[in-house]
Amino acid sequence: MSLPAHDDDAEPPLSPADPWNALRAHTPARIALGRSGASLPTRELLAFGVAHAQARDAVHAALDVTALRAGLAGFGLPILEVRSAAPNRAAYLARPDWGRRLDPASAAVPSASVTPPAVLFVIADGLSAVAAQRHAVPLLAATLPLLEGLAVGPLVMATQARVALADAVAIRLGARLVVSLIGERPGLSAPDSLGAYVTCAPQPGTTDAERNCLSNIRPEGLGYAEAAQQLVALIRAALAAGRSGVALSMQAAPAPSAIER
Repeated sequence: MSLPAHDDDAEPPLSPADPWNALRAHTPARIALGRSGASLPTRELLAFGVAHAQARDAVHAALDVTALRAGLAGFGLPILEVRSAAPNRAAYLARPDWGRRLDPASAAVPSASVTPPAVLFVIADGLSAVAAQRHAVPLLAATLPLLEGLAVGPLVMATQARVALADAVAIRLGARLVVSLIGERPGLSAPDSLGAYVTCAPQPGTTDAERNCLSNIRPEGLGYAEAAQQLVALIRAALAAGRSGVALSMQAAPAPSAIER
């Protein structure tokens, strides 16, 4: 005679539900990875390998200046091309100081024919040319219309560049403020993060404390429209105060009419 089945006889699930799983929808961070015995599941090991390869590739990728120039041409501004003193990618990675200096040919940027601008944009490969390639043009498309009343200089493309290379270009062109749109160091969840570094009154030896930075600009992070609003607020406040970095107070951003052209 068979006995009725009880709930206790039901087979337990292969693995209990992880309470962290619901949080994975809100972050690309590596949480709730699960486990297989004492190790990670194979799928997570493979995903980690892919992310690591993407980050490594982003560091070594070259900026496609021809494609970038074509994208920038629609803004109707002059386009210049410069490079740092680093002769190649290996030297750039080994000698950060070379990436902050213009090479001799680029030091001859034709500044005499350029009216000193209030704002200069330098699009640089940095540590992720992929980021500059993907995000610089759409970010500029959202930003430039908000700079009405300000003289914007040529759009400068820079290769093998560190952030401070923009200072050297700005000094050469007489810009009051320079924005370096540069590929940031790739992470394992973001190989294409773009940074925007704002420096007012750039000069040789400008430190990072004298800059303001917006980070993680990309559709999955700080979106173009919001980044443009924040960037323009920084630009206008820095020009009005004559300084940037930790010395800049953003408590009262000036109206556009308060800033001289």
